[in-house]
Amino acid sequence: MFKHQHPYAPFIQEDTKKLIVGTLPPPRFSTGDLLEKDVDFCYGSYYNSLWLFIDKIHALNLRYDNSQEAIDERKQFLMEHKIGVCDIVESAERDKMDASDLGMQNIVLRDIIGYLQKYPNIDTLLFTGGNSKNGPEYFFRRHIKEYGLKLNVISNEVPRIHEFELKVVTKDNEEPHSSEISQSLRSFRNDKRTIKTVSLTSGSGAANISISRLPLYQQLKAKNKDFNTFDFRVMQYREFL
Repeated sequence: MFKHQHPYAPFIQEDTKKLIVGTLPPPRFSTGDLLEKDVDFCYGSYYNSLWLFIDKIHALNLRYDNSQEAIDERKQFLMEHKIGVCDIVESAERDKMDASDLGMQNIVLRDIIGYLQKYPNIDTLLFTGGNSKNGPEYFFRRHIKEYGLKLNVISNEVPRIHEFELKVVTKDNEEPHSSEISQSLRSFRNDKRTIKTVSLTSGSGAANISISRLPLYQQLKAKNKDFNTFDFRVMQYREFL
């Protein structure tokens, strides 16, 4: 049994507004056995394609190798666009050394709600996959049940959009009530903010079949025989990234 530990801490800044949420990178990112075109950073697998979509949308001309420069390019883009990355799976166990979400067992989730509380500027979660078993939306739905929260449908069209109300607990410093109290007491105020979630089509090759069945894709393909699933994802991701 392979213990698949997420190799990267969440990448979030104080001014982050959007958070990309996936599951786990392929096991080779945890073992350090990277391929030549892999980047040692979030979504660094050349075959995942997320950075290829972003590169196409923004004409970044990114590097695809194991260099520090390739990592810095991606970090710079995320910071400039106030985008963070916080995959929802902290660790899992696998019988096989592959990247299949369905192959994950004994899964430990990260506290996404806790990060939303810590970083109050985040207003959108971008799931890199839908509600299929062991996908990011699937895990998030399980996660928020612990907080008594649920997703409300805004649009059922691909990419599906939901929202939920997050109670935000803020703390205000107060003066001590007596000289015997050496530290400030804190009063709590409950506010709410609306968080939007967007379930983007997964960048994995396995999602190509589901894309090919979508009426919109079929319509666009009929108009342009060269239109493909990569183009479809770029078109979809462009609105949110």
